[in-house]
Amino acid sequence: MLARKVTPEMVKEWKETAATFRPRLRPGRKTGAEIVAYLAGKYPVREIPAESIAEVIGDNVLLNECNAMKLPAGKMPDAVGFIIENAGAGEQIYETQDEIFRGMPVIVGVDLTTGYFIVEGSSLLWDDLFAFRGLDAEDLENYYLVAEYVACLRRFGLLDDIISRTDA
Repeated sequence: MLARKVTPEMVKEWKETAATFRPRLRPGRKTGAEIVAYLAGKYPVREIPAESIAEVIGDNVLLNECNAMKLPAGKMPDAVGFIIENAGAGEQIYETQDEIFRGMPVIVGVDLTTGYFIVEGSSLLWDDLFAFRGLDAEDLENYYLVAEYVACLRRFGLLDDIISRTDA
């Protein structure tokens, strides 16, 4: 999860990472429904009314060209939202909250149509969902997304597994 000002050095590193790993990665982006199933299967969640998050999700999909191009013709964003409960596996999310999020509820919004998601309150959870979701063919052309995906896979010790599956 990018939460700091971008520097030229960061861009150079992202490009180098993408150049190294892009040839070894394959498209495999999960759907919005798969992200929700993963989230609800791994963490205790409480659904929040869709209207409380629909505008944010809709705007982030419709007003961002990279996200908007993932909308099938004639479809609109279809948002669902959740609060991660501070219990069970959710406790780790709250215990490892970044300082800027400490004490905030952790909220997740997912667009079922495109698989776009947001996480407020936890970079760990955002990284977990990004590593799970994966990248599609268009995402693989974006050096930042490839570098971010590689960083998330590394954070959870999954990079070697993904690379070995694609090398096979």
